[in-house]
Amino acid sequence: MRVDVFDFDLPPERIALRPARPRDAARLLVVRPGQSPELADCGVRDLARELEPGDALVFNDTRVIPAQLEGTRTRGEAVAGIGATLHLRAGADRWWAFVRPAKKLAVGDRVRFGGEGRACLLGTLDATVADKRDSGEVLLAFDLAGPDLDQAIAAVGHIPLPPYIAARRGEDEQDRSDYQTMFADKDGAVAAPTAGLHFTPALIEALDARGIERHTVTLHVGAGTFLPVKAEDTADHRMHAEWGKVSAATAAALKAVRARGNRVVAVGTTSLRILESAAQGADGLTAFSGETSIFITPGYRFRAVDVLMTNFHLPRSTLFMLVSAFSGLQTMRRAYAHAIASGYRFYSYGDACLLFPAPQPDPDA
Repeated sequence: MRVDVFDFDLPPERIALRPARPRDAARLLVVRPGQSPELADCGVRDLARELEPGDALVFNDTRVIPAQLEGTRTRGEAVAGIGATLHLRAGADRWWAFVRPAKKLAVGDRVRFGGEGRACLLGTLDATVADKRDSGEVLLAFDLAGPDLDQAIAAVGHIPLPPYIAARRGEDEQDRSDYQTMFADKDGAVAAPTAGLHFTPALIEALDARGIERHTVTLHVGAGTFLPVKAEDTADHRMHAEWGKVSAATAAALKAVRARGNRVVAVGTTSLRILESAAQGADGLTAFSGETSIFITPGYRFRAVDVLMTNFHLPRSTLFMLVSAFSGLQTMRRAYAHAIASGYRFYSYGDACLLFPAPQPDPDA
């Protein structure tokens, strides 16, 4: 499909720079394709009443790490400043990273991160450029490994705010908590699974009282989620790989949910993508552990997810393509036009929508 069919105009004032407080005070647009009304304005606090007892919410339990690093490259006596955003771990001591400006790095270069204004090496992290791709990605081999490397990244790194927020304000200490869900448990993401940011203990209590199950999966969201689609056709776009896991116990529990006639509700596109990655085989949803680069566009047949809760996404983005695949492109165009006209807040710190699926054609027809 042509990428420009996923374009729309978004006034910059619709971009949220801070989350709602409390988190569950955000608005929720309920989208039911083909029904009347198709669109309903609610609040995140109303989520329990939109679901049925026995339905299951699936959260992404990844934890965002401070993966934005600033440093200097040394090549002989030549020194240059660079910025790196880690996006995929490649070993105990190695990360693939997006670097700016990438042209300043070559294989074998030494890079020192952190240590600004320090007279000694405390608070620094050193690495060697081990590989470089044509896309500008570089493989950094750090001098530390394992937990020692994790601690050093936490000490010198910054929370990698989405570029549409970072362009308008700097990261601050509040973002360290704001940009983390209450389910965050496993270190590895460089972007938050933002639909999960809306949940609070009070909302969880209401969902429990309604009889809604809760399960977790892991997808370590990479910085590739922020990259624009530069191709003119979706067939020419390459997704960056991300690591994820669905346990055998979670897969079995979710299959049981659907077997009794209830619904699997993915909280966020990240939860949906790892569930769909784990459901590609003949046996349907099964245990999964590894990298996925699944790219979902209109025409995709969903195998594991019945309802999707997600935030409002960028024009021409892979995530707007995904929600268009789920609820229908024209439905999502109407939903986003309504959201813009009604003052909904967009992107990572913005409001949410609860999407029900568009009728899918019978594959046996």
